Amino acid sequence: MSTLSPTAPDGPTGALAPAAPSAAARTARRYAGFAARRTGQALIVILLAYVLVFLVLAAIPGDPISAQLDNPQAGYTEEEKAQIRAYHGLDQPVLVQLVVSLVHALQGDLGTSLATSQPVTAMLGAAIPSTLALASTALVLAVAIAAVLGLLSRVLPEGRANSLVRSVPTLFLSTPNFLIGLVLIQVLAVNLGLFSLVDSESPGSTLAAALTLAIPVSAQIAQVFITALDEAAGQDYAEVALARGLPPAQVVVRHLLRPSLLPTVTVIGLVLGEVLGGSLITETIFGRTGVGTVVQKAVAAQDVPVLLIAVVLSAAVFVVVNLVIDLLYPLLDPRLRTAKEAR
Repeated sequence: MSTLSPTAPDGPTGALAPAAPSAAARTARRYAGFAARRTGQALIVILLAYVLVFLVLAAIPGDPISAQLDNPQAGYTEEEKAQIRAYHGLDQPVLVQLVVSLVHALQGDLGTSLATSQPVTAMLGAAIPSTLALASTALVLAVAIAAVLGLLSRVLPEGRANSLVRSVPTLFLSTPNFLIGLVLIQVLAVNLGLFSLVDSESPGSTLAAALTLAIPVSAQIAQVFITALDEAAGQDYAEVALARGLPPAQVVVRHLLRPSLLPTVTVIGLVLGEVLGGSLITETIFGRTGVGTVVQKAVAAQDVPVLLIAVVLSAAVFVVVNLVIDLLYPLLDPRLRTAKEAR
């Protein structure tokens, strides 16, 4: 009688082989690598933006920093001028000045305003909350308006009401920003008294300013959202769902919304720059003190350190938001996950 010796599945020694990582673990590891690469690219873009803005400001004829220091109204003594010139390395070539400025920025020293002698960090830190409240509220309102218009364009039956909804984005896009602001001030503040023109930071004033900024921005998002919904509605699966008697609202929620999110999220990231740029005009109309106002005063006073950091900060916000949107792509559309992870 022969005895059967058990054969270990892991080899003759019986040692357990390391378990192969699951598909979820491999996907998570690849996604982490993709996120790390995209984050590194974003940091490089911000660094290049700093260098480019510095070189552009340095190329302005007339040496605005020296003009600011030599202005008798600035009140700098010869000793202070020498200290500031040495601090910024103004007696050095432009490339040396760039290296000095970069080293100071990496150490957390963003410089001092030549117009007010205040740290640039303190000036922008005091203005950022107002701009952040305005821009974030405007972006939320713009997305909400675009979502309502897009959904109505699919839910309403074809006819005058549907055509009216589809023409609203064009109307919003063709209306100047300052005109919307003046109309809202006249109607909401003067006629209806819903907010005070004196307190520019009140919730009512912030909401009106954000609505001024949101209306033209929402038009671009709505146009892309409506087009994406129309393209998704032309697919076979959507027509089959309608043929089975599913109400249009359920077809939109179950079958059209998700494939329409990808181009819509893309355009939201692109219009962020318009939101930041439009805040300058909106803050002026509503008398708010934000980053736009600080930049406006810095341009008038040729305050180069403030201009440099304000522009780089705006570029950094734009890059970070687009980085977040790029990282969301694989989560919104699994078809892109494999392609992005393979890079």
